[in-house]
Amino acid sequence: MSDKQPESDQTRRRRLLYRATHRGTHECDLLIGGFVARRIEAMDAAAMDALEDVMDLPDSDLADWLTGRLPIPPEADSVMLRQMRAAA
Repeated sequence: MSDKQPESDQTRRRRLLYRATHRGTHECDLLIGGFVARRIEAMDAAAMDALEDVMDLPDSDLADWLTGRLPIPPEADSVMLRQMRAAA
């Protein structure tokens, strides 16, 4: 049995914002971090789940997809990723 307490929404938002702005590549920090910074406070649990799924993808792929250098492949396509691409 785990003694770990569930993460509050505000803690989760702070963690996601940090993760979005500290990706490892400056390009993704700007593309993803800027998107998340503008929208994180309005995200519900489902949107945060979708955001985490996108942020699990490799930076090199995300940079290509978000800038339009490459099309988003069907296996990675999601509403969240398309929203990020539209905002970029």
